[in-house]
Amino acid sequence: MLAAALLAGMAAAHSASAQVVALGASNTEGHGVGSSEAYPAQLERMLQAKGSHTQVRNAGVFGDTTAGMLSRLSSSVPDGTKIVILQFGGNDFRQGITPPQRQANIASIQQQLKARGIKTVQADGYVKSALQSGMAQGDRIHLTVAGHQKVAAQLAGSIR
Repeated sequence: MLAAALLAGMAAAHSASAQVVALGASNTEGHGVGSSEAYPAQLERMLQAKGSHTQVRNAGVFGDTTAGMLSRLSSSVPDGTKIVILQFGGNDFRQGITPPQRQANIASIQQQLKARGIKTVQADGYVKSALQSGMAQGDRIHLTVAGHQKVAAQLAGSIR
């Protein structure tokens, strides 16, 4: 009976937890600081410190483009996801993806997520702001740990 009660409690806790996926490129991945210091991990810790059971999955891939994110959308965003944090970054411009192609990829990602009932939150502005505030590594492209923390804190208000 005790085992059944424990399993029921675990199932209730699991169903009460919200699933968030951070989809992006190297800044989402945590390039230069590690995934445990990247904004998705910091966001999860911040939310859990406030009593939330929210799980934040990091689906950042170094060097990824909007075309790559679109092609891996189904595998990166599992069923049960409630919110996707989108951080498209600037790799499209380095990889020769034209602005109209980029916009079409972004629109398709957003449409597919909306069709699945998944809300989206844009993180590019937060990342850009942190970089412009001097929270960039030496390459001026990737966030420092403090930059990731700032992005996570800004996202926390949108995720709650």
